[in-house]
Amino acid sequence: MVRRKIGGFIALALLLLNCNIWNLGDAENPASAYSVEREEAVFLQSSQPVTLDPALTHGGPDSALGHIFSGLVQLDTNLRVQPDLAAGWEVDEAGTLYTFYLHRNAIFHDGRPLTAQDVIFSWERAADPATGSDTALTYLGDIVGVEEMIAGEVQQIEGVQALDEHTLQVRIDAPKVYFLAKLAYPVAFVVDHDNVDRPDWEHEPNGSGPFRLRAWRDDELMVLERNEDYYRQPPAVAHVVLLMDAGLPLARYEQGQIDLVGVGGSNLERVEDPNSPLFPQLRTAAAMCTTYVGFNSRQPPFDDPLVRRAFSYAIDQERLVSGLLEGNALRATGPLPPGMPGYVTRDPAYPFDPQRAQDLLAQAGYTPQDLSTLTYTTAGYGEVGSFEAAVISMWQENLGVTVQPQLLDPFVYNEELYGGNVGHLFSSGWCADYPDPQNFLDVLFHSRSPQNLGGFGHPEIDALLEEARTVGDPAQRMALYREIEQRIIEEAPAVFVAHSLSAVLVKPYLQGYELTPIGVPQWHTLSIER
Repeated sequence: MVRRKIGGFIALALLLLNCNIWNLGDAENPASAYSVEREEAVFLQSSQPVTLDPALTHGGPDSALGHIFSGLVQLDTNLRVQPDLAAGWEVDEAGTLYTFYLHRNAIFHDGRPLTAQDVIFSWERAADPATGSDTALTYLGDIVGVEEMIAGEVQQIEGVQALDEHTLQVRIDAPKVYFLAKLAYPVAFVVDHDNVDRPDWEHEPNGSGPFRLRAWRDDELMVLERNEDYYRQPPAVAHVVLLMDAGLPLARYEQGQIDLVGVGGSNLERVEDPNSPLFPQLRTAAAMCTTYVGFNSRQPPFDDPLVRRAFSYAIDQERLVSGLLEGNALRATGPLPPGMPGYVTRDPAYPFDPQRAQDLLAQAGYTPQDLSTLTYTTAGYGEVGSFEAAVISMWQENLGVTVQPQLLDPFVYNEELYGGNVGHLFSSGWCADYPDPQNFLDVLFHSRSPQNLGGFGHPEIDALLEEARTVGDPAQRMALYREIEQRIIEEAPAVFVAHSLSAVLVKPYLQGYELTPIGVPQWHTLSIER
């Protein structure tokens, strides 16, 4: 679910709370003005969406956006690629030419037929430099001509062609086993060319997904209604309501007003007690997410791997995970999370060792006095979070350096990082969008990747990443990624702190919900059986 891509410790918290499903029970129905019947709707608590534009979102398809719009394919709860707008497809022997056959009954919410040309328009809009997409190159860049269009060198994508209204041909630059899974990310979703040209179109989007947007009152609520003309099986529930006001989710859950809620910290410890009445409703899973503190490798002192290693040894990760994260996470020893293909269990490369940290800093030619005040960029309002405060304190105590926090508005934090406002150090995190190590190692650490926020670059690692993209033998490919991950750990572009653990409470009458390690669209498969 990067989903999905938010800063530091905030990633762990929002992972638990960002997509909670609500039902109002006996409470007042705030969506009654929109003909929402309680017994035929699910209610979710959500923050205000930053955007509903598929080309501009940094989130995954498990949000409102991912149910209003649709793409050629999607991931199911087992993380397998399934047909969506494409009823099926064929791949040539070389593995580079895909022919997609669209559902002939696929239409936009306003009734206009959806065609292969609409897919091309959507992808070319995402790749247009004027759109300013941070994700188009990452998820569409394998298609021949996309990179050139993003660079402003051409006006159209060479590798896409509509053979007829319902047949789309797509050529990629090399055979890549993960290409189809990339198309499940929102930047590949289809938009209506007339709709997106209108002012404030995001409040009246014309998608093709299982739900239509009925109403959106900023910072209050969003109402989605069932798309009866959906080209696949229409949703079982008539409405989904997103409540964007403040509240105490667990208290509401215990009062019977909520169907599902994320839990963590002391609340998780309480419901994990087998004697708790909530224990039978608890589900847990390891999420494919990694929280890390990034180094800005573009400028001194973090252009030197010795300095990056010094700052890594000066962090007591065990204390952070067991203390501040209250054990609701696993200590990370590398960027790949458990469950990700290619993941291996390894000893920590940088166990807490203040003396080693000081020696490496001296070896790099620095004394604490040589370093001016370092800026640590993180998200927050007014004051630094306990996690970030602890990290800063460890660096100051163990290295004698001065670190000044730079707080950015959480609502635009990702945009600021992508715009280069990372300071010397920054809080970040990454959740997988598809189950392939390329989605972590290549996306986060190839020198030309837009998601490489710290500007890390290493020619040999780049070459290995490019080689791994097209290796056909699965065992050989995973072995290569294990080597790449080890090389990245040695270069220390970031302190990999923790992998998220998800815990949710689910009411017995909420049917169809699966706690998945990656966020996938599910609202259209849910039902309520009271």
